Amino acid sequence: MDRRLRRAPDAEWVLMYRHGLSRKRIAELVRVHPAVVGYHLVIARRRDLDLEAEHQAAAGARTGPSPRSLARMEEVIAWITAKSRLPRGHSENRGERSMARWLSERRREAAEGTLDPAYRDGLARVPEWAGNHRAAADEARWHDRLAQLVEFRHEGHDWPRHHDYDSEREHTCVSSSLSRPFQR
Repeated sequence: MDRRLRRAPDAEWVLMYRHGLSRKRIAELVRVHPAVVGYHLVIARRRDLDLEAEHQAAAGARTGPSPRSLARMEEVIAWITAKSRLPRGHSENRGERSMARWLSERRREAAEGTLDPAYRDGLARVPEWAGNHRAAADEARWHDRLAQLVEFRHEGHDWPRHHDYDSEREHTCVSSSLSRPFQR
């Protein structure tokens, strides 16, 4: 641990922060508690109002995910390939739930347009990774029921009844005529 007394703000730490390193990473490199680095950075940000913007710009200019993150992606892809299915968030297996959360986060990033190209290219090997399977199934079921309803009406029947229906077919058509599946 670095025991020297440093005058705040430490110029070296401020420079590292300006180049995009996080408070935690700086603390790891110089072997001090992150709160100490944070104290120095608070003072530096008060003196230099552009420091935070420069830090954000440098942090955003990183080349891509870390090797550890890419290894996690490869682990998820290998699991999906071996199991021939996507991981489930409600699984009893903790590792599978973790992979489902990781994949969900990548889906969110893809939807927002912030997915790193390294992830995009790697996950391209997994069919339908970005799709919302529940929403697709709901949509397909709705269209099937709508087709049943249209056929039911073309046969000369009145609108299907929810109660006191004549057949199971009429009852099935009711659910399609009520509403469309919930859209997120």
